[in-house]
Amino acid sequence: MTEYRHTATADVPADELFAFLSHPENLPRYFPEMKVAEPKGGDSVHVEAEVHGDRVAGEAWLRTDSATRSLTWGAEGPDDYHGELRIDEQSPTSSEITVTLHSVREADGDEVQQGLERTVAAMTHAATADADVAAAESQGGWSSYDDKGGSSS
Repeated sequence: MTEYRHTATADVPADELFAFLSHPENLPRYFPEMKVAEPKGGDSVHVEAEVHGDRVAGEAWLRTDSATRSLTWGAEGPDDYHGELRIDEQSPTSSEITVTLHSVREADGDEVQQGLERTVAAMTHAATADADVAAAESQGGWSSYDDKGGSSS
């Protein structure tokens, strides 16, 4: 079994980052190959992805544990693909995210590790953007900011 791991920090509170990542429908927002992720009840998720130019559909599972801010997932198939994600609070406004992937398939070179690093970066970027939008909306949005004289125009 081959294991890949990557850790990064995000300027998002740990609970907010977990809330964003624990919803499978957000997968296509940060996993470029993922085109569809639809919860089907329980741990089951219907997924569709582009893999080396081919559209592949299947059933996967996703388990969340809010007490430990962790996720585990996997999909049936010849590669025995599964993984874990854990979020640790670094401060009230930042988190550390660690993602570990397991597969019986060994990839050529650094393809999987580089893909994992890009995906973790996309996760943190998408979650940060969502947090920024939520903060702006709770404060009246950008138009409220402009009305307060914050606009440079």
